[in-house]
Amino acid sequence: MATTDDVNFVLQARRDKHDALVAAGVAPYAYGFDRTHGAADAARLGAHVADGGEGPAVRLAGRLVAWRAQGKTAFAHLADQSGRIQLYFRRDALGEAVWELLRLYDLSDIVGVSGTLFRTRTGEVTVRVDAVTLLAKALRPLPYGKEELVDGVVVRHSGFSDAEQRYRQRYADLAVHPEVRDTFVARARLIAAIRRFLDDAGFLEVETPVLQPLYGGASARPFTTHHNALDMPLYLRIADELYLKRLIVGGLERVYEIGHDFRNEGIDRTHNPEFTMLEFYQSYTDYLGIIDVVERLLVVAADAVRSVPALADRVPALAPPFARIEWIPSLDRALGTSVLDMDLATLRAAAARVGVADVATLSRPKLMDELFQAHVESTIDAPTFVLDYPVELSPLAKPKRGAGGAGLTERFELFARGRELANAFSELNDPLDQRQRFEAQARLRAAGDLEASGVDEDYLRAMEYGMPPTGGCGIGIDRLFMYLAGLSHIRDAILFPAMRPEAG
Repeated sequence: MATTDDVNFVLQARRDKHDALVAAGVAPYAYGFDRTHGAADAARLGAHVADGGEGPAVRLAGRLVAWRAQGKTAFAHLADQSGRIQLYFRRDALGEAVWELLRLYDLSDIVGVSGTLFRTRTGEVTVRVDAVTLLAKALRPLPYGKEELVDGVVVRHSGFSDAEQRYRQRYADLAVHPEVRDTFVARARLIAAIRRFLDDAGFLEVETPVLQPLYGGASARPFTTHHNALDMPLYLRIADELYLKRLIVGGLERVYEIGHDFRNEGIDRTHNPEFTMLEFYQSYTDYLGIIDVVERLLVVAADAVRSVPALADRVPALAPPFARIEWIPSLDRALGTSVLDMDLATLRAAAARVGVADVATLSRPKLMDELFQAHVESTIDAPTFVLDYPVELSPLAKPKRGAGGAGLTERFELFARGRELANAFSELNDPLDQRQRFEAQARLRAAGDLEASGVDEDYLRAMEYGMPPTGGCGIGIDRLFMYLAGLSHIRDAILFPAMRPEAG
């Protein structure tokens, strides 16, 4: 293991080289470089060069990731986002002055080169460098690992394997691990595909407030801040729902937003306090109509992740229609009794048996939700819609229609591999019913449930103008991407996850 003295020696040596370059009149940080190809494009172009022949001229830029000198020549590898390519330096071609400056270059330095393509005797596409420009001097070495050839395949051993440090220094993680870059390229393609799908389906992308005078649309503890000029508290939104449904009232019949929400809760394998949500709302449909949209959207999302070759084998095959079960019967079967008949003490005892903490402080709806998570949600592997939630758990959903619907709402959640992927309602559009449910939430909050919301009078006023029948859905982008990309921790799906401050 490297000691502090070793690290300090390396950093000082690089600073000394930086100073030597400046003294030689070389600017260590350039303003730009006109490149003609990426490394992968150049490698494909060079693959067509005949043995012993000279290929086209190229201009490339990227990091030096390997270097080996042999007298008056040197080989290196240059890497950019697309891949890597070999470079060949000759003192005679570069001139004595430039050749001498090369000894002041280090691995991780960013350079620009120009030259012609050729293939070595082993067939490797290489740039015969005729000019090199330092673009950025790296004062700290990236933690590259070692490579070895095993049965004709290059095997890379990471020099940066500490998971916590990789999350903290995502810039270094991305720089030395091409597979991590592939992961976040796939995430970007997933979001772009979702946007195209919704745009093509007639939805309008909108933006709603992140700072809100009242929080709502979910059950969660908010982050609180203070607006100095208005001298009032504000909350980072926990959901986009109530503002998007205001737009439905205003006549925008299909709307969606992809944005960040914030919940002041614990951090674990599936929770980060800042996360990305998709919410969309469609007038004149219900939760069954939304199921069809979600199934088609997930197939499109899976195809987008699958389009990144490095992740293609991980993506599950999705074949709608997905399975459907009902909330109450599935939990009753797991418990061996009716959950609606259990009193508060019995619910708390049952929750304590499955490891739920602080059961004495939890409300009846929260206890029911915890029991469902433990007994049903955690057991679901293939994508499955869970339908018809108790009204206590769904303050924004319409009551279920028909016989047997008493005490239930038209709500579904989609689960896969034990995780929630989507949550949807036939949206409540009765302002009188909505007021009663808001007031019930306010009573829960007054009784100590810090995740319950209060009464949003402005939202009720909007509803009183008349809200059409509406189906709405929220999909956690981070968890959806985890499922499709085969990731086990939410930190692997977020570029910069929340972390405790580093010691010292």
